[in-house]
Amino acid sequence: MFFLNGFVVGSWAPQIPPLVERLGIDKATLGLLILGFGAGALTMMPIAGILLSRRQSRDVVVGFAAAVVVSILVVSASSHLAVTALAMYLFGGVVGAMDVAMNANAVSVERALGRPIMSASHGFWSLGGFVGGAIGGFAIEQVGALAHGAMVAAVTLPMLVAGAPHLIGGDRPPVAEGGRRMSLPRDPKIYLIGLIALLCMIPEGAVLDWAALYLQNERGASLATAGMAFAVFSATMALMRFAGDRVRDRFGAVATMRVSTQVAAAGMLAAGLSPWPWLAIAAFGIAGLGIANVVPIIFSAAGNHPGLSSGTGMSVVTTMGYSGILVAPSAIGLAAQVVGLAPIYVAVAVVMAAVSLSAGLVRYADFKGNGTSAS
Repeated sequence: MFFLNGFVVGSWAPQIPPLVERLGIDKATLGLLILGFGAGALTMMPIAGILLSRRQSRDVVVGFAAAVVVSILVVSASSHLAVTALAMYLFGGVVGAMDVAMNANAVSVERALGRPIMSASHGFWSLGGFVGGAIGGFAIEQVGALAHGAMVAAVTLPMLVAGAPHLIGGDRPPVAEGGRRMSLPRDPKIYLIGLIALLCMIPEGAVLDWAALYLQNERGASLATAGMAFAVFSATMALMRFAGDRVRDRFGAVATMRVSTQVAAAGMLAAGLSPWPWLAIAAFGIAGLGIANVVPIIFSAAGNHPGLSSGTGMSVVTTMGYSGILVAPSAIGLAAQVVGLAPIYVAVAVVMAAVSLSAGLVRYADFKGNGTSAS
C-alpha cells in the first residue's frame, strides 16, 4: 500500500509540465491548484482519523486506495481550469486520507511484530515514487499525459487487489467514556512535534511539485531529464529508509534526526546553487538521503508520545506535517513567481539546518524506551 501511494504521487510529478501547457497557466496559478491539492488532503485527513476511530485501519486503507487508483487519471483527463481545480482537490483528499490510514496500519504492524518497521514502510513509498517518477516523464513523451494516467490506473489496480487481503486488521480504538469520541490533546509538545513534521516535509513538496519545472525552466533540462529530479530524490530516500530502522537502533533517534537534517540542508543548498541540471539532480539525491528517516522518526515519536493514544498523536502530527508537503508548495509557487525557484531551495536548506537544533523532541521514537536518543 505504501508503494502504491508513492507510485501514484511520483507519477503526478512529471504530469505537472504538461498540465501547465494544457491549461496555459503560470506558476502562480499552478501554485493555487497545488493549494487545492493540499486543501483536499487537509480536509480528508481528519475524516480519515474519524473513520479510524470507528473502523479497522485495513478497511480505511483499502477504501481510500481504491479512490487513489483512479485519481491521477481524472486529473490527466481534465482540460478546463475549474474542473482541474476540483480534480486536484479530490486527488489530494484521497491521497492524504490513504496516507493517514496506512501509517496507522503500520503502527499496528509494528506492535504485532514487536519491532520497528516504519522507516521500511516509508521506504516502499519512496520506491514507488522513484518508479512512478522515472517512468512517468518518458511515458508522457511517448504516449501523452492522458494515456499515462490510464497506465497508472491499470498498474495500481492489480496492486490493490493483490495486496488488500494480506493487510492486518489493525487497532480499532474504543469510544471514549461519556460519548466524547474526539478531543484535541493538551500537551503542547505534540504540537511542537507536528510543527517539526511540517518543516521537515517542506523539502518533499518542494522537490515533488517544483523540481521538474526548476530544472526545465531555470536550468534548461529536457522533460525526461527534469522528471529524474524527484525520481532520484525518491530513490535515495528509499535506499536510506530501508536501512533506517537499523540506523535508528544503532545511533538513537535524536542523533539520527540531527545528522539527517544537516545532510538534507547540504543537499538542498547544493541543488539551489547548482548551474547544471545533472548536478542539481545529484544534489536532490543527497537531500533525499538526509530527509529519508526524518519523517518516520517523527511519526514514531508521535505514535509513542507519553500520555496520548497512538491514534491521537498520529492524527495531530500527520495532519500538521502533511500541510508542509501539500500546502507549502503553493506558497513556493507564489514566491517563485517573484524570485525564481533557486533561492527557494536555498531557503529550504536554511530551514532544515534550523530543524536540526530541535532533534531532542523525537526521543520517544526509539522503539525500546528512550534508549540512546535521550542523550
